[in-house]
Amino acid sequence: MRLLLLSNSTAPGRGYLDHAREEIGAVLDGARQLVFVPYALADRDGYTAQVAEALAPLGVEVTGAHTAPDPAALIGGARAVFVGGGNSFRLLKALHEHGLVRAIRERVASGAVYMGSSAGTNMACPTLRTTNDMPIVQPASFEALGLLPFQINPHYLDARPDTAHMGETRAQRLEQFLEENDVPVVGLREGTWLRREADRLTLGGIDAGGVVFRRGARPSEITPGHDLSALLREQPRFDTTAS
Repeated sequence: MRLLLLSNSTAPGRGYLDHAREEIGAVLDGARQLVFVPYALADRDGYTAQVAEALAPLGVEVTGAHTAPDPAALIGGARAVFVGGGNSFRLLKALHEHGLVRAIRERVASGAVYMGSSAGTNMACPTLRTTNDMPIVQPASFEALGLLPFQINPHYLDARPDTAHMGETRAQRLEQFLEENDVPVVGLREGTWLRREADRLTLGGIDAGGVVFRRGARPSEITPGHDLSALLREQPRFDTTAS
């Protein structure tokens, strides 16, 4: 199984996907056709065109899943699948409606590359429950693709003592999740990503790194190059209130 899961698709002062272009080229490993899943945004044609422009320097031809009469069948023949960011609830609702949860799982298990950014990274987890997004629509289920046995929080933000915001910090919200569920959560700061090659999982990107949250333990900092392969052996347990 080959996965590239980006926290974000844009970086300050750089074009769309520019900060991860080298990593994208490496994980695609010569694949020249890619199916893009644009359902997280309303403008699906414009979104697909943006991705096609960004990947053109790598010699990759992009087809939008929404342009096919049967998106699941299109996924079934894909060498690479990229699920873009936007609203995670809208994205997951569309994946269920178009039969893409099963189609993507099966195709990735058969060897296709899976790339996700932001909401698309959320989709690689067992469930939607660690997204940052507003539930603008109601999916049939919170069940996501389950390409990993743990959760991710893209766009992870550290608490700022100088902020006027009085709500929970991101860390507090993830700790609340762990009060109800027993599964690790990897908080990915901007500019970072997770890459999976078979049974090996590593953190990549800029020096910002990430944070691993576990029930009953203090959060642990991780830096680029960190080997997270042990997380692939986790057995997640949901709706299990901490005693």
